[in-house]
Amino acid sequence: MTVEQDEAAGSGSLLGGYDTLLLDLDGVVYLGDHAVSGAPEALEQARKEGVRLAFVTNNASRTPAAIAEHLRRLGLTAAAEDVVTSAQAAARLVAEHVPPGSAVLVVGGTGLRVAVRSHGLRPVTTALDAPAAVIQGIWQGLSYGLLAEGALAVRQGAWFVAANGDTTMPTHKGELPGNGAMSRVIATATGVEPVVAGKPEPPLHRESVIRTGAKRPLIVGDRLDTDIEGATRAGVDSLLVLTGVTGPVDLLAAGPAHRPAHIAADLSGLHAPAADVRRQGQGWTCGGWIATWADGRLDIDGGGDPVDGLRAACAATWEAAGEGRADEDAVKAAPAILGF
Repeated sequence: MTVEQDEAAGSGSLLGGYDTLLLDLDGVVYLGDHAVSGAPEALEQARKEGVRLAFVTNNASRTPAAIAEHLRRLGLTAAAEDVVTSAQAAARLVAEHVPPGSAVLVVGGTGLRVAVRSHGLRPVTTALDAPAAVIQGIWQGLSYGLLAEGALAVRQGAWFVAANGDTTMPTHKGELPGNGAMSRVIATATGVEPVVAGKPEPPLHRESVIRTGAKRPLIVGDRLDTDIEGATRAGVDSLLVLTGVTGPVDLLAAGPAHRPAHIAADLSGLHAPAADVRRQGQGWTCGGWIATWADGRLDIDGGGDPVDGLRAACAATWEAAGEGRADEDAVKAAPAILGF
C-alpha cells in the first residue's frame, strides 16, 4: 500500500486507472486445467469495460495458440494474439544477438521451437549443427540427451538463454520444478550462467508492451519474485492476488522490490474500489482494521475483510522496514489474527 494508492481511493474501481492488464496465468487465472474461482467472470467484465487483456506467462512449453485454446475452454475470450510468453521474449532476445537464419539449439518444447522459427531462426536439437545459441524452456518431455546436447553446445561457445528462471511452478498437485531449476543442469555442467528473458527480467515486459501497445499497464500476478519484482523494475503498478504461491507472511516481510501497489484476494478485486489505506495516529487503517508497528512487533486490531487488514498491516510493516525486509517472526502471527 502506498500513499499514492491512498490518494486514489474513492476514484472508482481499481481497474479504472489502467488501459491494459498484463496477467500472469499460473496461480492467477488458472491452476493446471482449472480456472481460479471467479477469474473468467472478472476478466470478461474488464474486457467489456474496454480494458485490453494480455496473458503473460513465464511458461515456455506451449504455443500462444494452445494457451488461448486452454483459456477459451475455461470461459474466457482469448486469441493467440492475446498471449505473450517467455518463449517469445527469449526468441526475440536471441534474434537480436545472432545473425538471421542462425541455428539455435532448443532445449524445450513446441512453444519454444515455434517462437524461434517465427524470428527467422532455425531450431535444431544437436550440438553437431554448431548452433549460435542455446535456448531453454520448461517442457515435460525434457530428456537427459537434450540437456547434454545443450551443454555441449554451450561449451562450444553458443550463447545460453533461459526462457525464465522460475525455480518452481504452481500446479493443482503443488509446486513442481520449474525452468530455473532445470536450467541449472547446463549452467552447472558448463559454468556458464544463462541470460534470462522471463519475469522479473526486462525482456518479457518489453515483449508485452510491444505486442499490446500498453500505455498504462497493470501487472497482475501471484509471485513476488517474478510478477511484482518485474513490475517494480519496469516502473509500473502491480496487483498481487492471493490465489497462487504468495501468502500473507511472505507479503508482509517483502522488501521494496517485492511490494505491490495493490493487494486483492483474487481477480474480483479489479472491480472493487481502490483500497482506502491511510494513516491514523501512529498506525495505518483500512476498512475496519488498524495496524501499528511498535517495539519491533506488528499489532493488528479490528474486524471485517481480512484483505483490508492485510493491506493495513503491510502499510505499517513496510513503513517500519523501510528499505529492508521485516523479520518474519515479528509478523507471523498476523494471518491467524486476520483470519487467513
